[in-house]
Amino acid sequence: MELILLKQMDKNSKSFEEIKHIDENGVEFWYARELMIILEYKQWRRFESVINKAKESCKNSDISVIEHFANVGKLSKRANNAEVEINDYKLSRYACYLIAQNGDSRKKVIALAQTYFAVQTRKQEITEKEYSMLTEDEKRFYQRDLTRKGNYSLNQTAKKAGVKNFDKFHNAGYKGLYNGETADDIAKRKGLRYREDILDNMGSTELIANLFRISQTEEKLIRDNIQTEKDANKTHYNVGAKVRKTIKELGGTMPEDLPTPNKSLKQLKKENNKSLKKKNK
Repeated sequence: MELILLKQMDKNSKSFEEIKHIDENGVEFWYARELMIILEYKQWRRFESVINKAKESCKNSDISVIEHFANVGKLSKRANNAEVEINDYKLSRYACYLIAQNGDSRKKVIALAQTYFAVQTRKQEITEKEYSMLTEDEKRFYQRDLTRKGNYSLNQTAKKAGVKNFDKFHNAGYKGLYNGETADDIAKRKGLRYREDILDNMGSTELIANLFRISQTEEKLIRDNIQTEKDANKTHYNVGAKVRKTIKELGGTMPEDLPTPNKSLKQLKKENNKSLKKKNK
């Protein structure tokens, strides 16, 4: 996995993958009781309250709860070998993501789960194997497309929350993630020309960190039912700062310390188009 965050959490990501199941239709899912153990919850009633919050978040996003949280019964053996039926859930990857979002943020494993499921949910359009075979520039194009879609969705949600000054709103997120830097500050540090897109001048790792910030902010705006521009800006800043803190806790490289690619995606696209024209002559 490319992102430093994910490299640092390799042990945990293996755990998440190891408890993944595949049904007869080839659809992946997780059992809630198995996920509970990895997320270090000891009592089902406490973990089920987190599941209920996650289901509410799903409902508030106008997404079918039953498609992501399927209630199932499982047989469990007691000490006397007697079998009793216990409640459980078959969870989609998105459901696991929402559970991590609503989990106990004091647990380090919850931060790891938030990172893992957020990024994996965004990357599920292609398989991990397919992604790992991409070149760095191909990964940049792929992640840039996801951030573009993510920002569009975030803007729609922010607009509903009362945001009118979108430059200020997005700068709040950058300030949180980049230790006070605005978009203009980031552009200057990268040595970019006026109005040149900063996201087009990021490597895949830095793009994924920003994708995480974008997706987390949108979820929180919806979950907390934010209704004012001031609160939306504060939320974006806090989420950016939380992502930064998570990177630091995992021993990753701060986003402002990541290298700037030699060529922007705009330049690469122009070069690719020229090459195609030459081949077609």
